[in-house]
Amino acid sequence: MLAFSQGRKYSNAFLEIGVDARAMALSNAVIASTNDVNATYWNPAGLANIRNSWQASAMHAEYFASIAQYDYAAYAQAIDDYSSGGLAFIRFGVDDILNTTDLIDQDGNVDYDRITRFSAADYALIGSYARRSKTVEGLNYGGSFKLVYRQIGEFASSIGFGFDAGVQYRKGAWMFGATLRDITTTFNAWTIHEDQFGDIFNLTPNELPTENLELTIPRLLLGAGRNFKLNDRYNLHAEASADLSFGGQQNVLLGSDFVNFNPNLGLELAYRNFIFLRAGAGNIKKLQNFDSSEYFSLQPNLGIGFAYKGIHLDYALTDIASASGTLYSNIFSLRFNFETFNRS
Repeated sequence: MLAFSQGRKYSNAFLEIGVDARAMALSNAVIASTNDVNATYWNPAGLANIRNSWQASAMHAEYFASIAQYDYAAYAQAIDDYSSGGLAFIRFGVDDILNTTDLIDQDGNVDYDRITRFSAADYALIGSYARRSKTVEGLNYGGSFKLVYRQIGEFASSIGFGFDAGVQYRKGAWMFGATLRDITTTFNAWTIHEDQFGDIFNLTPNELPTENLELTIPRLLLGAGRNFKLNDRYNLHAEASADLSFGGQQNVLLGSDFVNFNPNLGLELAYRNFIFLRAGAGNIKKLQNFDSSEYFSLQPNLGIGFAYKGIHLDYALTDIASASGTLYSNIFSLRFNFETFNRS
């Protein structure tokens, strides 16, 4: 506990960006409805809906004018009649960063041939298990183990792990879900390689970090949704979710020193389960004008999806994670459902 109290808070922010273009188009309001391979990330309980088959998913996104690369791949399959498992991999990194620590040689001359390149990247491997309840119809529960590795070239690296837990309950057209992330407070233990900074670093006023532990504070994600059958061709899905974060007041819709409340809303209109139109709203921020007056900002998201014989192609026009003010990004993701493909 003493070690935790000395660590820096709020790490592993790359795990909050999200996966799957469908989820991003719905402003991440998928905690109650996620029921495919991507549930490995959003709510492990949703994996229990995969029965007698396997699924795979992949996504690639680029942020900050293609400087940062975000890659995601996942696989899930049924284990038996009541349980399923999944595995997901995430990488978020910036490559080809110039290393100029050795730009000046021992004689004081500038030598551009001494410039090298390195990458700063974050990796996560997520393993999930889910099970359907034998006693309560419509109840699913599951958990995830996360292994996190972060590297800044040859200068520093860290490793850590954490746990998530999730539950879902469906009753008719209604669905409810909850995900508790970083239950035990996910940590990253850093190792700083001082010898890689070179002698020139010691001549500057820069100082290396003395703390080697970062923490990820637990978060609670809640969701509720409902399906509406409009007619034989059209179906509408509506879902609302709330991101409850702890550890100090944040700039969200409702914030306090104990808990912060950030709501999201998503709508999906399906035509014959072939074409899907999606819209979402979230990332509500309380901002301040120059005259100290306050106002709220809202981030809208849009998306479209196609499904044919088990192949799902989704697109979202969205912002990066929960950081408002950045340029909108085009997100594409691909999902393959072997069970549907085999039936067709």
